[in-house]
Amino acid sequence: MKSIKFLNNEFSLGQLFILICLITAASLLVACQEDDVDDLIEEEDEYTSEEPFENPKYNIDQAISDEAQKKTIAFDALGFMAGNLGAQTFLPPGKVADYCGFQYFRDNDQTNMGHNTSFVPIIALNMLNILTDEQIDLFVSAAYKQIDQINAYAYKRFPLCKAFRRLLEGDLPDGTTGLDMDAVKAFSADLYEIDGEISYGRAELFGQVINSLTDEQKNDIQALKNLNGIGNWPGEDGLTDPTRAMNLDKDIHVAVMTYASEIYTWYAGSVTGDTYFCPERQGTYFGSFYIKDWPAMIGGPNYTIDETLTGNAGQYFLDILNNEQHDLITGLVDLQKNALTSLVDTREDIATELRNFLNGTASESEVLSLSEKYGEYDGEIIYLYATHFAQVYQTMTDDQKNQLTDLANDLEYVDPPGAFLYSEPIAMPEIENTDFLFK
Repeated sequence: MKSIKFLNNEFSLGQLFILICLITAASLLVACQEDDVDDLIEEEDEYTSEEPFENPKYNIDQAISDEAQKKTIAFDALGFMAGNLGAQTFLPPGKVADYCGFQYFRDNDQTNMGHNTSFVPIIALNMLNILTDEQIDLFVSAAYKQIDQINAYAYKRFPLCKAFRRLLEGDLPDGTTGLDMDAVKAFSADLYEIDGEISYGRAELFGQVINSLTDEQKNDIQALKNLNGIGNWPGEDGLTDPTRAMNLDKDIHVAVMTYASEIYTWYAGSVTGDTYFCPERQGTYFGSFYIKDWPAMIGGPNYTIDETLTGNAGQYFLDILNNEQHDLITGLVDLQKNALTSLVDTREDIATELRNFLNGTASESEVLSLSEKYGEYDGEIIYLYATHFAQVYQTMTDDQKNQLTDLANDLEYVDPPGAFLYSEPIAMPEIENTDFLFK
């Protein structure tokens, strides 16, 4: 049989054929393994999210449960009837563009620090001390770019607040009998389109910063998360504020601190957390946030808001009412249910779309379209609230109103002299004519 010399060895043709096949197979195997490694590297680079808490105390099902909503609606009614227009304009800054899971972390913090005034500064300062100057500059640039939108959202709420106050006080335009639900829904849709623009820009910013994090920065953030609660993090007294030397305007600094705190909860969280909201997140036009949060604004550092206030005060309010009035308030739970559940579904869709920035880009048109729909659902809810609250108030006896005043006094309520740009006191601005919201 004919033989051939190969690599200084003699092989038969059959042996040489087998050898070549073995070498080819080995080369293919190595190539496939290299491709698998490349795929693994790509998978490791792609960001994935996970549930941040093993057994969260609060979730979206609890937030929209009948009992939670009943007490929250009653607390809204209390704030509306006991308060004034200025109180209605109060809105915590964290309630705009809130798709970062921050409220989820606040309510489920393992150290119960979520409703302490130090919660935001602790997260923000720890994050700012991890980020580079270049990454912080991205926050500052975004704050200057978004601040007009952020303030526009706050001011655009004022006509709704005023229209609802006019309804409560019986100050209706000539020839009308109440609010126009379609007009309220349309106005709310426009308002939430602004919220969508802010949310989109904020998620784009967070995606850019997160995708620029080094392995060391990621390890530092993970180390904070592993401490299992913000109360276990380094405190604000031991941390410097890298933005202090920038001499930022107050509203710009507030925006930067908001970004710094919310980027952590977005990075460490999930769509579940982004979708979550506290029960009083919807229907924010009636003054209940002022009753609940204003004491914290003037209470100084390390002030903790009473988490039971909404439920307890809501029940005290219901106890003042007669059966018919009671049913008008509690009946809102069922009347709003379709809009509320649809709102949650829409909220999850928005949150899911925004998280695409973690691994690429998100659709702005989709976010804005969904945000308008969100606003329509909230518009339906607030129309129902305002209409029923006014009906109850206008049938209350003097004795009931005195009990209402006593309850507000027990909560240390004081009429604000002006309005609020979020939680910052301002003079009451001139509000556009609200006749178009009635029919």
